[in-house]
Amino acid sequence: MTKPIDTPSTDPAAMKVYRAGDIESFASGYTTYLAPLPLPTEASPYSPYVSDLNDTYLDFGGGKPQVFSWQMTLGGPFTTVFLMLVCFPMIGALMVLSLGDDRADMWDAMQGIFLAGYENAIWTYLCGMGVCLAAWLKAHSLYTEVIPTRFNRQRREVCFMPRGATAPLFVPWESLCAWVVQAQGGSQYGVTRQYGMGMGFYHEGELVRVEFMCAGMPLAIAHWEAVRAYMEYEVHDLKSIQDPMDLQGPNDPPHEGMHTFRNARARLHRRIREKEVGWVYGFFWYLYHVMTFWTLPNRLVEWEVKRIAKVGRKKLPEVMQAWSESIPEEQWAKPSEELIRLGQRVKELRQRRPQRAITDIFAEVYRREHEPVGGSERKFKRWRK
Repeated sequence: MTKPIDTPSTDPAAMKVYRAGDIESFASGYTTYLAPLPLPTEASPYSPYVSDLNDTYLDFGGGKPQVFSWQMTLGGPFTTVFLMLVCFPMIGALMVLSLGDDRADMWDAMQGIFLAGYENAIWTYLCGMGVCLAAWLKAHSLYTEVIPTRFNRQRREVCFMPRGATAPLFVPWESLCAWVVQAQGGSQYGVTRQYGMGMGFYHEGELVRVEFMCAGMPLAIAHWEAVRAYMEYEVHDLKSIQDPMDLQGPNDPPHEGMHTFRNARARLHRRIREKEVGWVYGFFWYLYHVMTFWTLPNRLVEWEVKRIAKVGRKKLPEVMQAWSESIPEEQWAKPSEELIRLGQRVKELRQRRPQRAITDIFAEVYRREHEPVGGSERKFKRWRK
């Protein structure tokens, strides 16, 4: 779930214009810019934060309930308690047995560790479930309270509706700024890394943006690529960006639920029969789902989807509704010549050196683009090859 943030900008330097490939360092990490001028990243488009998609617009930020979220909410505290009350006593018993003691001592060790951790395990479970359910409740409320950022590919414009604003804000697609952030810090458990992705633009001296956390840098880029690919008519349906495991059949609803569990289990059995994976993989697949309460997360997602549909999402302003209407094809906005030219050069460089970082390719493309006329003729020949 994304979160709209309005951050006043009082520092003129903060309004510096970036471009794809720029990297800005700060105390604990760095920010990598992917736009303005949304050049192709060649990443696989993926984003669960897209709540709606059709031939005219894409909504980014509403999102849909995810089975994985419920699996972590239910299975996280349960797994912690299981380790405390089952695994740790067994490990202690094996350590006693390895020292040459008899079974009576081993049993005493198991009982001692179990009884010592029993009360702590109960409080750990209750506190963990409380925190997880509070986080779920906050995220669930956003589904009906937040107006997502809308991308209109026919007009090639983006509409932001920040919290507290009385009217939506519109920005040309090719001028939208996008970035991914990598930061790290120290804790009692060692160095931790955090990743995020954001989009925004300056409006009357203020930065309007949406940002959210990601599990890793490739995933952050994949979220942006899902939006970029849609706007450039490379993606046309939700399945392309939300079902990389191909777990939704042609007649299944567009959200996760019991159908995705059944399809995942059938896919697992097929892969085992065809020797793609072994029984060890299958054992851990079943173990994971048992520890996360089997099909309960899938059923809860179906319940949550129905509840959101019953309550309804926040009503859009009339001007935003009118802007979202489809327009005749002859009125569709076209990509700029610069975007087409630079995008083609990015693809050419990517084909030559597929292992090279995409941000390095962006930087080289811009560097060659802004070389003075009459410079190195050899580099122009290199583009023509």
